[in-house]
Amino acid sequence: MNEAKRNECMLDPLVVLFVRDQSIYKVMGLDCYDRQRDARTFAGHGPVIAHPPCRTWGALRHRVPKRPAEHALGPWAVEQVRRCGGVLEHPKSSTLFEHCGCGSTGDVGFVLTVDQYHWGHRAAKPTRLYVVGCEPADVPAMPHREGEPTHCITQGHGVRIGHPRFKSRVPQWEREATPPAFAAWLVELARRCSKHNAEVSHGVSPLAPLSGSGPFPAPKNKSHKMRK
Repeated sequence: MNEAKRNECMLDPLVVLFVRDQSIYKVMGLDCYDRQRDARTFAGHGPVIAHPPCRTWGALRHRVPKRPAEHALGPWAVEQVRRCGGVLEHPKSSTLFEHCGCGSTGDVGFVLTVDQYHWGHRAAKPTRLYVVGCEPADVPAMPHREGEPTHCITQGHGVRIGHPRFKSRVPQWEREATPPAFAAWLVELARRCSKHNAEVSHGVSPLAPLSGSGPFPAPKNKSHKMRK
């Protein structure tokens, strides 16, 4: 067996954390952690795709009751991506990235900004991705979809029926769901992070302690936006 094949065999399978009960990742036959399985029981070595709960981190976080246990899942998911390699997905407005220093100077990963509309979502859904285990040049090609979204996630201030910018809101399940094409793209991206997994499986972890006060410093981010 050649060295490349031996390294491939040493890799752990791709794992998806925090999936919906009716998840596209399950249809794809991936190893998934939903509410019943509890992502916090994951103890593998990845690479991982993480979709931690976002309501206590997002733009409407001030309207959400305090949920310390749920809130703590965000930093925990960041730790898994740093430990195993892979990608974490959260809304563009999420404060999780700054809180954990994702993509900051000296961090092991980088941040991408994308819009799920280009992968088939009916609404514009700006999203940030935290990627560990590959370089920006390794990111798979991103699609570009012409036209305008036919629906929205939330209505703009003062926009009502009859307003030129009015669009129907997508239902809650669609707001939370991952478009199949985007899920497939995230899988490809996470698999390209497997070289990080190979380093871990050899007992050489590329994760170095971050400088600053506390485990998750938040200096200036180094974000890479998707080209239109």
